[in-house]
Amino acid sequence: MSREPKRKDMTSGRIALPLVTFTIPLVLGNLFQMTYNAVDSVMVGRYVGESALAAVGTAAPLMNIALLFISGLCMGASVLMSSQYGSGDYDLLSRQISTTFLAGSAFALMFSLAAILFTRPLLWLIRVPDEVMGEAALYLRIIFLGILFTFIYNFLANTLRALGDSRTPLYFLVVSSLLNILGDWILVAVLRLGVMGSAISTVVSEMLCCIFCGLYIRWRIPLLNLGRRWFVFDKSLLMRTISYGSTSAMQQMCLQVGKTVIQAMVNTQGVSVMAAFTAVNRVDDFAYIPQQNIGHAMTTFIAQNKGAGKKDRIRRGFAIGIMIEMVYSLIICGTIFLGAFGIMKLFTENEDARVVSLGVLYLHRIAFMYFLPGLTNGIQGFFRGIGDLKVTLASTFMNMLGRVAAVPLMLWVFSVGFSGLAWANFAGWIVMLLFEVPLLVRQLRMIRAEFKEEKLKADG
Repeated sequence: MSREPKRKDMTSGRIALPLVTFTIPLVLGNLFQMTYNAVDSVMVGRYVGESALAAVGTAAPLMNIALLFISGLCMGASVLMSSQYGSGDYDLLSRQISTTFLAGSAFALMFSLAAILFTRPLLWLIRVPDEVMGEAALYLRIIFLGILFTFIYNFLANTLRALGDSRTPLYFLVVSSLLNILGDWILVAVLRLGVMGSAISTVVSEMLCCIFCGLYIRWRIPLLNLGRRWFVFDKSLLMRTISYGSTSAMQQMCLQVGKTVIQAMVNTQGVSVMAAFTAVNRVDDFAYIPQQNIGHAMTTFIAQNKGAGKKDRIRRGFAIGIMIEMVYSLIICGTIFLGAFGIMKLFTENEDARVVSLGVLYLHRIAFMYFLPGLTNGIQGFFRGIGDLKVTLASTFMNMLGRVAAVPLMLWVFSVGFSGLAWANFAGWIVMLLFEVPLLVRQLRMIRAEFKEEKLKADG
């Protein structure tokens, strides 16, 4: 690199303020993203009907498998980018960026084609009822057409975040969210295009978000003006990127496959239960995604300091990150519990008593459990930051194994009913923590011992 950029790193100075200021745009960005995802459900539920809402909801797990797999690939690559940026090796960073872009784009195109061809068999596997099969398949196929745009935006956003810039991706997400809400209003509420209009609006907004972000980088970020170097493909870096990215992607897929299995069991309970489950999943997204983003901020902080060799800041950054997780969990607990009834009424035009009552019961149970995913996301942020993605994959698998095993027990053995799905989540988080915590304690002790040893050598 001929020009070193103005650094936006986290390897010196105070810890709490940089971590918070990096986290806030991530949280706000995903809240906007969840907002326009929820708008799809609200618009479809109010202006099309219950069966259409069920179709969008039952398609969501398969859609999320694709989206989160791509997000996982980008997230894994960003761990490498953060470490390279923290160490100041900009030539290696440049090759990492171009290799990830080329490989990811090729994968996204192949994935999109395969997903479109096998949409109906996939929906059949999760036991989607015949009355919503057609709308669910149409919705998914349109969404899958936009997978390339989804990858490019996620890649650019994760690259900026790896360099310490979490604000710019937020600005483009806000624009994309507003465009999607406008598109939903025009295509669904005015033109009455149903689930097709909802899907088209989502894809177009993602495409525009991708274009805007690319243009901004071209004009404003010298470090990422690679020119011909965008076409540099480094095979040696590819294997390491695949190792990190695939592990992170497998973690995301594991989570979503588990949700898909649960969706298949919920699909046997009737359209009203499916609609209620769609609604509460949207609410859960609003709760979980900020917790995940706090963990992602911790990942960037820890990865940059790992690259810089500053072990004491790793330990202190983790502790402060967990404190942020707990404060947020307390706020969201009170918000969801007190606002459960009003929230559920947003999802049905006629205020369907069964859908609303099922959702309120679930939300009143789950609200007091949100501290647990706060802990697990903070711990996962730590392990991603130090580059131990196998732990995050294994712990996610344990979480979904516990949750999937608990759902049939709650629904059919103990006959707990719809609120039993909240208790199934609780079981998954407990199993996850039982796996993670001993490994976390051991790793923190190792880092502390290494820090003391280095300090003694420096003093001596």
